[in-house]
Amino acid sequence: MWGIVPAAGRGSRIQPLAFSKELLPVGSRRDNGTDRPCAVAEYLVERLIIGGADKICFVISPGKSDILEYFGDHYRTAQLAYVVQPDALGLCDAVFRASAVVGERDDVVVGLPDTIWFPKTALRELPEADLSFLLFPVEHPEFFDAVVLAGEQVQEIQVKRPDATTDWIWGAFRMSATGFHDLRQLWRLRNPRDEYFGTLVNAYLAAGGRGVGVKAGDTYVDVGTVNGYRTAMALLSDGAADVTDHGLPPLHL
Repeated sequence: MWGIVPAAGRGSRIQPLAFSKELLPVGSRRDNGTDRPCAVAEYLVERLIIGGADKICFVISPGKSDILEYFGDHYRTAQLAYVVQPDALGLCDAVFRASAVVGERDDVVVGLPDTIWFPKTALRELPEADLSFLLFPVEHPEFFDAVVLAGEQVQEIQVKRPDATTDWIWGAFRMSATGFHDLRQLWRLRNPRDEYFGTLVNAYLAAGGRGVGVKAGDTYVDVGTVNGYRTAMALLSDGAADVTDHGLPPLHL
């Protein structure tokens, strides 16, 4: 299974930085008996691997070679690949750029590299469906994509709506090979093409597609703002946070 990391955004909410926002040091990691800073994107990559991904595709902009230099060709048990998104045209464009390396029979799982969430094993709860979302409760759903459910079936994605009717948002999602192909084809047919994944999903549902939402998430922090960064640092300093490695081999970057 491929993990997709859309990392081509400008990160304007937390600038100025002298490096890509995905490399922002957040917390630390114990490596061979030594504490070292941990780049925020490492939290997502680790969770993708725990969730079953054995290959990771970073989608980066032309100016983000520092991500390639930092991560190299592998991270723990996963091999890494890099695809360039020439212009910042939104999440859908970034995700489907990964079709350059994702095979026709590969499932994919997608997360956002400037977020930290718990439990880190939550992706294991997603079923092998064409489209499934890992959901988290938040205090301000209007800043995210809120997911309206009937049971576990997705009824609507409310994209950054001030009047969001649910506190549950998606923090990551999984697609089967068929789901990835069908959503990509629908996106290519729509004019103008969707910038937000939520609007594409709404069109997919209207066309007869189905999505599942799983409320397996506990805590979700967007580190892309100064307040979010402070919250993440406090969360990672809290002894209640789950920071075990769940059987992953030692990290060597």
